Amino acid sequence: MDGISTDSAWFGLTLIFAAAVLAPLLSDRLNRWIPVPSTVLEIVLGILLGPVFLLVHENVVTGYFHDLGLAMLFFLAGYEIEFGRIKGRPLTLASAGWIIGIAAGLGLGTLVGGGWRAGVVIGIAVTTTALGTILPMVRDAGLLPTKVGAHIMAVGAIGEFAPMAAIVVFFGPTGGGDHPPWVRAAFVLLAVAAAFLAMRPRSERVGRLLTATLGTSVQFAVRLSMLMVVMMIWIAYELGLDIVLGGFVAGVVIRLLISTIEREEAERVASKLDAVGFGFLVPFFFVTTGVGYNLKALLDSPSALLALPLFLLLFLVVRGVVTWFVLRRDFGRAERLSLSLLASTQLPLVVVVAGIGADTGRISAATESSLVGAAMLSVLIFPLLAIRPGKAMKRFTADHLASEPT
Repeated sequence: MDGISTDSAWFGLTLIFAAAVLAPLLSDRLNRWIPVPSTVLEIVLGILLGPVFLLVHENVVTGYFHDLGLAMLFFLAGYEIEFGRIKGRPLTLASAGWIIGIAAGLGLGTLVGGGWRAGVVIGIAVTTTALGTILPMVRDAGLLPTKVGAHIMAVGAIGEFAPMAAIVVFFGPTGGGDHPPWVRAAFVLLAVAAAFLAMRPRSERVGRLLTATLGTSVQFAVRLSMLMVVMMIWIAYELGLDIVLGGFVAGVVIRLLISTIEREEAERVASKLDAVGFGFLVPFFFVTTGVGYNLKALLDSPSALLALPLFLLLFLVVRGVVTWFVLRRDFGRAERLSLSLLASTQLPLVVVVAGIGADTGRISAATESSLVGAAMLSVLIFPLLAIRPGKAMKRFTADHLASEPT
């Protein structure tokens, strides 16, 4: 098995899944004192298994599961977005905020990175939003059906799709293909077209067909979803794109199809996709992210350690502060504070962008570790700070949901 024994491969997989099971148990215990997302604990446990105790090593098996988990995370993010709710003002404001943010990010990134090549990597990285990470928290808090929930989806959707498009444009091939820029741009346009199709009214004919073929034993919708994930990973890889864009587009397309069936049945499908994703593949991605984290590069470089809080501040400035001002006419202080903190929460795409930057020589391994470390801290700190104002936000949106359009 590419230089690794079957015994060691299964031992590593067992430890990874054990960490995935242990993380929510620890999170539940720690919640008595301080809320710690299970995602953060999964990464921390991965760091302990990998660079600290050297019990698990990266190999071809963990690599495939890591990529599939990453694609599934972005699939669920794309699937969760209700384009009919975010179109209009939420999407316009989110787009404006990202455009301002990317301009600020590129400028500040160039200043911090000491050059344009590093500045592009840092600039794109700090304009992301971990929509797939924060959506479960937002949904559990009961905010997703509200006006604020629509803006969170809009900010997160732009904060994931726009940086992915920037990766395609600025970084070129990152997979196995070697295609000209126009081919990669065509794939981005395909994703945009899928998003616009998702905003169109439902097709009753397609809905009836999908309902008729969806059985409790066959699980056709789940099989179709996983086929789309794997197929889009393959297409993205062949075109030299990053797999996150493939997973995101797959989620949008499946959302389009599933939206044609009855609401109750669609919720059942969503529940099963959550079980496959958040119960199996996504935790594997976060644990293996910790396993592959370059802790030595961070600890061996004092400048990298100093850069970590600086990058965390850049997340707040580029995403949080910009979101605060863009939404100043639509929400009160408490609502904007929560939205700004959630917009600043970053992780999966930072891992992707920083990894590409290090692989292409645009940034050092130490800078990559600083960016990823700051992103991990953002998942731990920012949603926690958003919880308290989120209570006031929830009351506000409950009162105004029926009267204020999204």
